[in-house]
Amino acid sequence: MRDRRLPPLRAAHHVQLLQGGEELFPAMVHAIDQSTQEVRVETYIFHPDAAAEQVGSALVRAARRGVAVYLVMDGVGTPRLPADWIRRFDEAGVRWLIFLPLGHLGLLLPSRWRRLHRKLCVVDGRVVFCGGINVLDDRNDPNHGPLDAPRLDFAVRVTGPLVRSVHEVTSQFWWRLQAGAMAREADLPAAWGELQAAVQRTLQADGPKPEGMEPGLERSGTRAALLLRDNLRHRSRIERAYRKAIAEAHEEIIIANAYFAPGRKLRQALIHARQRGVRVRLLLQGRYEYFMQFHAVRMMYGVLLGAGMEIHEYSPSFLHAKVAVIDGHWATVGSSNLDPLSLLLAREANVVVDDARFAAELRARLVHAMEHEGRQVDPADYAHRPWHQRLLDRVAFALMRVGVFISGNRY
Repeated sequence: MRDRRLPPLRAAHHVQLLQGGEELFPAMVHAIDQSTQEVRVETYIFHPDAAAEQVGSALVRAARRGVAVYLVMDGVGTPRLPADWIRRFDEAGVRWLIFLPLGHLGLLLPSRWRRLHRKLCVVDGRVVFCGGINVLDDRNDPNHGPLDAPRLDFAVRVTGPLVRSVHEVTSQFWWRLQAGAMAREADLPAAWGELQAAVQRTLQADGPKPEGMEPGLERSGTRAALLLRDNLRHRSRIERAYRKAIAEAHEEIIIANAYFAPGRKLRQALIHARQRGVRVRLLLQGRYEYFMQFHAVRMMYGVLLGAGMEIHEYSPSFLHAKVAVIDGHWATVGSSNLDPLSLLLAREANVVVDDARFAAELRARLVHAMEHEGRQVDPADYAHRPWHQRLLDRVAFALMRVGVFISGNRY
């Protein structure tokens, strides 16, 4: 039975799995270089490195051809743009905005905890890229320096009906940001009027006419849907989709998630699946990246291991994936971690796919990572970990709960 609070899975999509920036960025650049009307990009991190040079240069080339180019970057994830990047964008006509710049008080204000974390690119209303991959070199980390191996992360290239949804969402978001800037500089009624008019112009006249399927590409029966989480509506949509798929699982659940600290309902759904005899395998972060995420997650290991779940820690590099495969046909790829920040505070975007071939490809890559690049956590070793590690886990978990409480959410 379909949950009416979730968008229906529609057929006639073609979905291609892309692993890491090595596969994503050339595909994005190719699509942008083929654009004739409009390109819209949203990202958490736009870091001035080799990856940004690829994507940024493609955006500049498109703008110089007369393509309308819109770029939104997050005010926390994206460092201050260098002067030469600003000059290149402005001279070419790339329209760019920073979402919620931190200001003088930074993250001390809970209102600044709401971030743009989704990674979306829509080209000519024809093709969409969605996933967890930032515009950032896979072998470099802004906080930790060069990496021995690329991050493990995924995205999808999609053509089909959901492209229109992405185009509408990114268009409306851009004009909301524009209207917000106007409201700070002028009167609110004028800003609201401009917002309504601009959205209508974008969706009806100024923007490209979404074509659905890419020209020349044979129609596919792949069913897919776009799942969004924002600050006003659809606050639990992505988590709800996970819980529904987990509740319907009969054989196997594989989840790979960089920051895995699920709330009570999601934990219970996984526990109930194990009680039904479903095999549950979790691929989680094995390297220290941030204090709270690293230790708060480990506070939950005892419950998960006690229920009979397998936990594999990925350690060759940072795990940044936010993907899942259930029963060999349901899969999701996107930007949403399963932690309070993603599920309660950040704007996120996931694509859900119901297709055995796509699920098999994603499953094979995750199984390879677990079996050849991960370390399975032994319940006995976890139970006897040193006291100082237990203390750090408890402190991190408590801080996470306090942060959620301050933000005005329940988790």
